[in-house]
Amino acid sequence: MVYFADMHTHSTASDGQYAPGELVGLAKEKGLTLLGLTDHDTLDGIPEAVEAAGKAGLRVLPGIEIGAKEYRSLHLLGYGVSLDDPGLNGFCEQMKAARDERKYRIIDFLKEKGVDIDLGEVEAHAKGGVVARPHFARVMLEHGYIKTNREAYEKYLDTDEYKRIAIRRMSARDCIETLHRAGGKVSFAHPYQVKLDDGALEGLVRDLKGWGLDAIECYYTKHTPEMQAFYLSLAGKYGLHVTGGSDFHGELVKPDVPLGRLELELDWLLDG
Repeated sequence: MVYFADMHTHSTASDGQYAPGELVGLAKEKGLTLLGLTDHDTLDGIPEAVEAAGKAGLRVLPGIEIGAKEYRSLHLLGYGVSLDDPGLNGFCEQMKAARDERKYRIIDFLKEKGVDIDLGEVEAHAKGGVVARPHFARVMLEHGYIKTNREAYEKYLDTDEYKRIAIRRMSARDCIETLHRAGGKVSFAHPYQVKLDDGALEGLVRDLKGWGLDAIECYYTKHTPEMQAFYLSLAGKYGLHVTGGSDFHGELVKPDVPLGRLELELDWLLDG
């Protein structure tokens, strides 16, 4: 069965602009029949989203996005995970604590670079969720330290110097196994962000498949037609399913990334 879906979105439970219920409302307006809520390192937004989806007449698939240690932008999307799994919940609690501690280190790091902003303003943008880099970027933008959100990452929050305060991550293999134990299936998110050439990327996909990877996010906002074709060929070669999503955070966070509406065959994900 084909669904009108966006399988990669974020809410205020992590670093998105909209509360989970508001995000469901946007999905309804977009004509989606299925929404994948995949906040970073947390499941906190899922109950609100599922409740709102029941009233709106669409389906929310519980999801999560987690990063692996091998590459800074090696991210894995877990779909259909149990909200009661002790292993995954333990991981989420560890990440929440790590992010809470990291926010002070980010403030100090930015001050070293001449960017003096108030942590209270950053926390206000998080709206009760975990404080993440996009919240810092928004305050920096408001105070004129940067002209675009992207500039915050290029100059400060995604540099080699920043790596010394980055959160420690599990291996990709451990990420996949953690998500599988929670009853989920796993997709390799936005492959282009790992910044490997085609041969090295295929080697990574082969390794991930060996560790249990289920799918590749072939359809993504920033993928060129050539990238998309290559990722589809990898999916076929290694027997992987195909997923897609926008990586929607809201126009204040990612102004150039609207909510998606992809036609995806997802029975393998929903019936298993």
